Amino acid sequence: MSFKPLFSRALGLAPGRLHFAAHSHHLWPNASFEAQQHAWDEANRHADRKWDQIFGKVIPEAQAQVAAELGLPDPNTVVFAPNTHDFLVRLVSGVAHSPVRILSTDGEFHSFRRQAARWEEAGQVVVERVPLQPFDTFPDRFVQAARAGGHDLILVSQVFFRTGGVFDRIADLAELARPEGPWVVVDGYHGFMATPTDLSEVADRVFYVSGGYKYAMSGEGGCFLHAPDGFCPRPVVTGWFAEFGELAGPPGGVGYRADAGRFWGATFDFTALYRFNAVRRMLTEAGLDTSAVADHARGLGVRFQKALTAGRAGALSQAEILNPIGDEAARARFLALRHPDAPAWRETLLEAGVVSDVRDDVIRFGFGLYQDEGDVEALMQRAERAL
Repeated sequence: MSFKPLFSRALGLAPGRLHFAAHSHHLWPNASFEAQQHAWDEANRHADRKWDQIFGKVIPEAQAQVAAELGLPDPNTVVFAPNTHDFLVRLVSGVAHSPVRILSTDGEFHSFRRQAARWEEAGQVVVERVPLQPFDTFPDRFVQAARAGGHDLILVSQVFFRTGGVFDRIADLAELARPEGPWVVVDGYHGFMATPTDLSEVADRVFYVSGGYKYAMSGEGGCFLHAPDGFCPRPVVTGWFAEFGELAGPPGGVGYRADAGRFWGATFDFTALYRFNAVRRMLTEAGLDTSAVADHARGLGVRFQKALTAGRAGALSQAEILNPIGDEAARARFLALRHPDAPAWRETLLEAGVVSDVRDDVIRFGFGLYQDEGDVEALMQRAERAL
């Protein structure tokens, strides 16, 4: 089945392009265009009072949508920011001593990787990084390191952005989480709306951070944090939005909300949340949930994987598939292919009208609703001709 009509605007702007980077910059559906216009209209219709509309309607709807997607018992544990980096900085600032002791991996996204390296240079944090490779033993090794103790913060990706490996031991980490530390933070950017995710059993102990740029199909600027009650109650880095609501704190000191609003920053453009809400409504109207979208993407991925193993995708067939599609377990929405020529392949394919992306020696092909089987066939044909 083809869902291309939902993306006719984006597809029509580059009709000859084969966009297989849904995991990187997901194309936006038509509903998001209409939401963008609606945000402009409301900002000018309500003018100074637009914040009543945003905080009274737009944000509660977005909180409810995130909570429904993740199985969160309370939408008020969700707060928004322009990017996930903002949340990481606020979380680390809330640790009461220095240096902050962090357990993580050597495969985290750059928002954490770069900031952590700079914190280390400044003597503000000490980071223990568990290697991803070999990945078949990684979950056990990471949980073992976490159980060894001595950490203030434990941060790990749900799905690793480079390799597509899935970490399925969040519940084991949640058992270790305490309000006094360690705090467990899951980077869910490649998991949220990519694969069904139920945090209902760990929501009271685990932070979860993600956003709309990828599988939520709503673009940049709309990131969120699920923050369990009682954990990091007074982040040092704080914005004036966190002053609104019922505040608690020391007499004469800076007050904070008890819910996720304690992590609010300051003024930013909320247009992304209009887009996010519109996309979620679009999916509901189309009878689609994350499971159905993931099944569609899996089918396209299986078709491409079969072509790779059959030698029907040019030189791409020489690559090692780091995350082959096997059983029905949760997985990334992309295939990661490792080969020394990956960067050159990406450039050659781009000249042939095929958009993928590359991380070091790994070229990635992502799948989404705006592709169908015909696009996969065209991908294989162009790869055979170009490589």
